[in-house]
Amino acid sequence: MNWEQLLSLRRQGDTGKRLRIEQDDTRLGFEVDYDRIIFSSAFRSLQDKTQVIPLSKTDFVHTRLTHSLEVSVVGRSIGRLVGKKIIEKHPHLKEVHGFQANDFGAIVAAASLAHDIGNPPFGHSGEKAIGEYFSIGKGQQYKEQLSAKEWQDLIDFEGNANGFSVLTASRPGVLGGNRLTYAVLGAFMKYPKESLPKKPTQNIAD
Repeated sequence: MNWEQLLSLRRQGDTGKRLRIEQDDTRLGFEVDYDRIIFSSAFRSLQDKTQVIPLSKTDFVHTRLTHSLEVSVVGRSIGRLVGKKIIEKHPHLKEVHGFQANDFGAIVAAASLAHDIGNPPFGHSGEKAIGEYFSIGKGQQYKEQLSAKEWQDLIDFEGNANGFSVLTASRPGVLGGNRLTYAVLGAFMKYPKESLPKKPTQNIAD
């Protein structure tokens, strides 16, 4: 793995490099990502989506927002532990580039915080409902207006792909979406694959 590339601090629209060794440790780029997600309307909207937990013993309503915060806390700790091992294995990441174990924690925390942003209400059932609306419901009327890949994206609606779009798509007054670092976007992606071709091989990546 090319860790220097995977740990990229660059953002959409950057024309120059962003080097870890030149970062201000009181306002690290990966931590800026966390803040941008926290203050985004897409993240705030998660408070309106209930996280269904069967037989939960909590005395409060568990929302996607509280779930995402909890996942982020756990992810940060795991990321730090993994980061420590990676830096032990590749000491030049610290000695030459200035990366710290906590950087890995910050990347995973930000990606974890955003992990539900593209998911529809009702989770996987919601994804299936959107897919069926287009494949066997009234949405069939749009098929001729779309490319094969666009159509496949709809009938196999996938919350992670939608989340990537929410985080990166330009909107009026917001060029490049949240402009998160490539490292955080890479961690967020989880399993990047286009909707077509569908299962071209038996490889798990397909």
